[in-house]
Amino acid sequence: MTRRKRQTSTFNLSFLDIMSCGFGAVVLVFLIIDHSMEIESRTVNAEVFAEIDLLEEDIREGEAGLVRLRNALTSADLDIVEAQGLATRVTEELDNYEALIASLEESGLSEDQDVEALKAEINRLEERVEKLKEAAEAQAGRSAREYVGVGNRQYLTGLNLGGSRIVILVDASASMLADSIVNVIRLRNMDAELQQTAPKWVRTLNTVDWLTAQLPINAQFQIIAFNTEANSVLEDKKNRWLDVADGELLKSATDALRQQLPSGGTSLHKAFDAVAALPGGPDNIFLITDGLPTQGDAPPRKTTISGRDRLELFRSAVRRLPAGVPVNIILAPMEGDPMAASEYWQLAQVTGGSFMSPSRDWP
Repeated sequence: MTRRKRQTSTFNLSFLDIMSCGFGAVVLVFLIIDHSMEIESRTVNAEVFAEIDLLEEDIREGEAGLVRLRNALTSADLDIVEAQGLATRVTEELDNYEALIASLEESGLSEDQDVEALKAEINRLEERVEKLKEAAEAQAGRSAREYVGVGNRQYLTGLNLGGSRIVILVDASASMLADSIVNVIRLRNMDAELQQTAPKWVRTLNTVDWLTAQLPINAQFQIIAFNTEANSVLEDKKNRWLDVADGELLKSATDALRQQLPSGGTSLHKAFDAVAALPGGPDNIFLITDGLPTQGDAPPRKTTISGRDRLELFRSAVRRLPAGVPVNIILAPMEGDPMAASEYWQLAQVTGGSFMSPSRDWP
């Protein structure tokens, strides 16, 4: 049997090695070129970004400079306007002075004549002042009483002291003894003489004296003291009007008030009911107090009362006031009653009255 002859291939192992090496070299060259291009691209991009940042910074500085220029222009415009206004005023003043000089020249008055004219005007004004003083003295004689403060002080208030039927409500509860709860409790347990001379109560009595001294001579009045009850200070003159012109009666009313001692709680319901009982009703009310009420028509069931309850009692009592009558409040604040001032102020505003919280030395 004959042996078959082996066939040889032109693509042997050496050729494949050569081809593989060549392909690898090509790939290597490509990678080297691509890497260098990437590095160069990054370098170029970084330079471009840096240039952009510089340009943006220049733009920001330019905008800031533009704003400063605009502000400078605005300030300059304002200065121009102000200067123009000043120039206009100066021109007007010059015109006025020129007109004044011209009028003086036309009048032909000498300096001596001007002085004499001024003296005559002064004399005329002095005569007018004297007449006003005489009229003031005559007006003072129309008051039923006189009240002079320490050092002849004059008192300016916003109180409306007019009216033909005037009622003065005086809070005579225990809290009128002092400004603090501790002192009220202390004085409440002391002798009657010490209670009558308590500084707060004395200020209240002096306030009533001052008010009665300002009442119109042709008016009528009534003074009602209230705590848990409300009564006229003159028991036999209850539910009736008294004449201010009767000086002895007016003095008797204030003296009777000085004999009372502050005690008990505060019921505005009773006070306003007493006002409503006056024939014809008042046309002006003065209320001297130190805080919100502590009870209504009936005594409280508890020994203590909250601020909210006192506020409700106050608003309930206000509804009993006659409509259209101004209520003037003189408040001597009590500690622990922060809502009193605002509530009484609102009452005065709504009714067309006045509100004041005087100093310790008033009147």
